[in-house]
Amino acid sequence: MGKAYNVMAATCPSRMVLHRIGARWTVFVVNALEDGPRRFGELKGHIRDITPKVLTETLRSLEADGLVSRHEYDENPPRVEYALTPLGRSLLVPLRAVRRWAEEHVPDIEAARARRPGL
Repeated sequence: MGKAYNVMAATCPSRMVLHRIGARWTVFVVNALEDGPRRFGELKGHIRDITPKVLTETLRSLEADGLVSRHEYDENPPRVEYALTPLGRSLLVPLRAVRRWAEEHVPDIEAARARRPGL
């Protein structure tokens, strides 16, 4: 059996993993790559409101964590595509559940916020 990890422990490396998954743009990038590889411009167009700088940083972090692969084609003009790795694809299942929960509970959250104006 492997090492036991506890995300509640301050020094546990699983916190870094949870931080990556919970990072603001990770969910959007992973979802945008669900149907297959995309070029940077395609990702930028698909993920509204993300700046090129933040998209670049997010892709680099996801690549460093082994969730996204970057493939450069030897073409003129150069072409680069990003795709989910098998590890990245395994993240789709829990992210789908979170996405579904978020979309289903919008009315509940909005109603709760309406009951607490000024927060």
